[in-house]
Amino acid sequence: MKIPVLIFFLASGLLAQAATNQITTNTIAEAEHLYGLQFTPAKRTLMLDGMRKQETDYETMRKTALPNSVLPSILFNPIPVGMKLETVNHKCQWSPPPHLNRPEKIEDAAFYSIGELSALIKARKITSEELTRMYLERLKKFGPKLECVVTLTEDLALEQARQADKEIAAGKYRGPLHGIPYGVKDLLATKGIRTTWGSSVFKDRVFDEDATVVKRLTAAGAVLVAKLSMGELAWGDVWFGGKTRNPWNIKNGSSGSSAGPASATSAGLVAFAIGSETHGSIISPSSTCGVTGLRPTYGRVSRAGAMSLSWTMDKLGPICRTVEDCAMVLDVIRGPDGIDPQVYDAPFNYQPTVKWSKLRIGYLRSELEKGKNRTNDLITLGKLETLGAKLVPMELPKAPWSISMILDVEGATAFDDLTRSGKDDLLVRQMQAAWPNVFRKARLIPAVEYLQAQRIRTQTIQEMAAAMKNIDVYIAPTDASDNLYLNNLTGHPAVVLPNGFTAAGLPTSICFVGKLFGEADLLAVAKAYQDATAFHLKHPSL
Repeated sequence: MKIPVLIFFLASGLLAQAATNQITTNTIAEAEHLYGLQFTPAKRTLMLDGMRKQETDYETMRKTALPNSVLPSILFNPIPVGMKLETVNHKCQWSPPPHLNRPEKIEDAAFYSIGELSALIKARKITSEELTRMYLERLKKFGPKLECVVTLTEDLALEQARQADKEIAAGKYRGPLHGIPYGVKDLLATKGIRTTWGSSVFKDRVFDEDATVVKRLTAAGAVLVAKLSMGELAWGDVWFGGKTRNPWNIKNGSSGSSAGPASATSAGLVAFAIGSETHGSIISPSSTCGVTGLRPTYGRVSRAGAMSLSWTMDKLGPICRTVEDCAMVLDVIRGPDGIDPQVYDAPFNYQPTVKWSKLRIGYLRSELEKGKNRTNDLITLGKLETLGAKLVPMELPKAPWSISMILDVEGATAFDDLTRSGKDDLLVRQMQAAWPNVFRKARLIPAVEYLQAQRIRTQTIQEMAAAMKNIDVYIAPTDASDNLYLNNLTGHPAVVLPNGFTAAGLPTSICFVGKLFGEADLLAVAKAYQDATAFHLKHPSL
């Protein structure tokens, strides 16, 4: 046979194989390189029929419609072996309401705390409708500049505000959030109002039911004024409408992915906001924008009606002006709803005072001494000592960064149809470190390695419990990436709050981390520090 003819037949064979698109032993051999494996030719031959059947099984499964809201049947448990949850519930205690007069101009109240606004509303020195109109005007004026607003909910807000005023006038006061205007990250479903997830792919999508968190805030009498921007599909501060800005310097982004909630709260466009965190999405923008953000314990707040990115890591929490504001919001949104199976019925017995003799406070000495904000962070430690805290140096366990594949795999699963349909080309960010590429890479992570990562996570949870055995709360630099990564894997709560400014006038922050479901102690310690300083009282000039 002549060489050209041989080449023709070989090429024809390859084309025929490509046309049938069948898996061959060569396919398996090439795939082994992706997974760091090596099988013998005999083993590949044995695998062949099974691999072909698996491919058919995949196609069969893909015919089943799976909305983003459907959870896997394997649920994550952050509670280490031997830990027992509190069972006794006590009513939360709030600081005494301030004695305030009505501000000369309604806009002077734009940066008031929830406690201050609720005292004015309850005393009927100001109405919810007045506050709501003021915040709506600020949203219209500064929202475009900060690129932090997706949808104004003006009609709904005015209706809710008028209803709040009627109830309060009739003596039907629902609590500290009654009549308070707020915004939500645009991954929370709102009935009849679009929910975009920050992406042009979903920019016209409307749900027919509110998320549980929104329902609970409505029941508490809060007033929804805006859906706020988020990094597209919960990454960063870039969304289909632009790049959300930091009010302290609008040349800079606000960080993310709770970009809009942090920016809008910092700029006095809402009294508080709801954000979400999977791997830093409350802590990072709150720190950047100089506000107070709480990431609750995993399983503390229902995620029903929220976009799912990682079923074992997603958490919803408040972004506010003060620590006690965060406590007030958490008290409303926490607890089981009969929908999200991962929510625990754990008490939240918050009191605004700290008994330093009973609390054990740790700190990450090496991280604090080498952090980029070490000067302000070390001053924070000194302030805590003057308040009565006895500080104990501690170290955290080391969780290998390789198990971050957990987030990648779960995200790729949640948005599987986006990758397979090719609609991932419509996402704004197209680069190596962006969701389209991460989702595609994650499709090639074996299920075995994903489960091995979860097993390492189980060990890490036990190691974290041992590290925190003798402390109730610990202090860490906000930029300590290992701490942030570890906490989001183990599900521990954290609150971040301002602790100074850089030479350029940008806010710096400190992070307090608590035990699982230990938000009451965590927030009390953080409040004591915040009350002893005045950094949270400063706000950007727009």
